[in-house]
Amino acid sequence: MIRILQVINSINIGGIQTTLINILEKIDKEKVMFDFLVETNPNGDYAEKIKKAGGKIYYVTSRKKSLYRNYKELNEFFKTHNEYNIVHMHVSSLTYILPLKIAKKYKIPIRIIHSRNTRQGGMKIHKFIHNYNKLFIKNIATHYFACSDLAAKWLFPIKLINSANFKIINNGIDVNKFVFDDEIRKKMRKKLNCGNNICFVCVGRLHLQKNHMFLLDLFKEIVKKEPNSKLYLVGEGSLRTEIENKIKKLGLKDKVVLLGNQKNINEILQAMDLFLMTSFYEGLPGSVIEAQGSGLPCVISDSITKLVKVTDLVVFVSLNESLKVWVDKIFVKLKNTKRQDTREQLIKKGFDITTIAYKLQKFYLKMGDKK
Repeated sequence: MIRILQVINSINIGGIQTTLINILEKIDKEKVMFDFLVETNPNGDYAEKIKKAGGKIYYVTSRKKSLYRNYKELNEFFKTHNEYNIVHMHVSSLTYILPLKIAKKYKIPIRIIHSRNTRQGGMKIHKFIHNYNKLFIKNIATHYFACSDLAAKWLFPIKLINSANFKIINNGIDVNKFVFDDEIRKKMRKKLNCGNNICFVCVGRLHLQKNHMFLLDLFKEIVKKEPNSKLYLVGEGSLRTEIENKIKKLGLKDKVVLLGNQKNINEILQAMDLFLMTSFYEGLPGSVIEAQGSGLPCVISDSITKLVKVTDLVVFVSLNESLKVWVDKIFVKLKNTKRQDTREQLIKKGFDITTIAYKLQKFYLKMGDKK
């Protein structure tokens, strides 16, 4: 068995983390095992699943707390853990690539950098560092992965994208887990107190990237057109208080439900009538794939990669369009969409997590014996 070191900020619930855990559940754990190196709580949401599968979790001080301690602890880690031949680092930008630099210093032969986003927030200095590191990433990593075409262009020079060591790895789902089931829908609508309302949902961190303020303004217009509407927000984040205040300001307190982080997304989606995502930017949002997996119509911003449109359930709308245009497209989509089994389409387009896990396992095994 070979052990792969997955370097990621946290093991709390999130799109990247969920994808990794789904892959971990599908790989042959007698051949490949995932260990995790994190900067936040090593006892996060997915800690139990990782440990139960046989994985290990290591912690280093966050660079946000102390870059010096982060550097020192990373050096100590890679100095003492020479059992790894493969380090797989998941990033939203090239602002911070220190773990890969130190992995190279200690001669770990396979160093994968995996692009998971298409933009970053923060100060101008972050953009400068990202663009600077983009010039030299070919000297630090050995393999270059991305979740979408836009995520690839954000992180890598075109020469690397056209190289043999570049791959797009889809954010897949367990297609059987999400397929529409009317009995689950009835159960969940009762549990979520949906009543006779048209239920809208957005799954994503409560973060500036997700553009929840625009989403709430949009939902206010939806309620004007159809008063029997409710919006469910799944996820947690730093903007929760700001979002709660906006909900009160718009008079939507009885119409918007903040569900926080949830592990039964597949069941929640069954209860819904339409999926909304108004993000400023995304890598390739797995939540939109999940929504399509449950046969749910999706109206999303056109800043999201077109690769996410796996079925005809997805409609793109520009954030520059008026709220009226958004509302019109939403109700047209609601009227013209019936729930369907989309498993065949998702499998054909390469979004079945079992297939993705097998291909990734095959790659790891091929690379794992290199010294």
